[in-house]
Amino acid sequence: MKKEDILAIIPAYNEASRIRSVIDAARLHLPVLVVDDGSADNTVEIARLAGAEVLCQFPNQGKGMALKAGFGYALSQGYDAAITLDADGQHDPAEIPLFVQVFFERSSDLLIGARDFSRMPFSRRFANSSGRVLFSWAVEQPVRDNQSGYRLVSRRMMEAALASDEKGFEFEVEMIVTCVQRGYCLDWVPIRTIYAGQGSHIHPLRHTLGFLRLVWRTRRRMRRSQETL
Repeated sequence: MKKEDILAIIPAYNEASRIRSVIDAARLHLPVLVVDDGSADNTVEIARLAGAEVLCQFPNQGKGMALKAGFGYALSQGYDAAITLDADGQHDPAEIPLFVQVFFERSSDLLIGARDFSRMPFSRRFANSSGRVLFSWAVEQPVRDNQSGYRLVSRRMMEAALASDEKGFEFEVEMIVTCVQRGYCLDWVPIRTIYAGQGSHIHPLRHTLGFLRLVWRTRRRMRRSQETL
């Protein structure tokens, strides 16, 4: 396997002002696919001019659906793994080789970029730290960062994730549950914590309720799995 067998997937929604630099930096390491999630600006045009392959879904369907579309493309094109990163510049494409190196060394199925929460503004630090504690309780093992979207996903993990019914940000959380329940290799790599006050596409109340629902459902699934052993 070579690094050319890995695809960078960038889900995007109204990121015309920032996506060009992310694509340019990512293409130094991997081929790039942008999945546009119904943007109203010229994200698609800029992504194509930057040399990325582009898939469009319309209307806006959520990050989970964008990632699933990207996984479907990667599988159909014969890629062995994909690296997902955000279009807003909060993930440094220069760290892509770190993911590739660990993947080749450990054959990780889900390799997640773990951020340093102490370098976040208080509100985000509190939300992420609380979520990590709750989710670690749900899956009954330590989870260093369940919200990070900077990930390497193996081929079999992509195939398994496509069965998820989640459409939004909860899709990335459920991916961890699927990895744990199937006994796949879950791993972590430290990444830079980049935060420059960008706006978020997350709706706080809806996202929080969705996350809590997923935590409770995960806890029940883990308990049922133990009872059947």
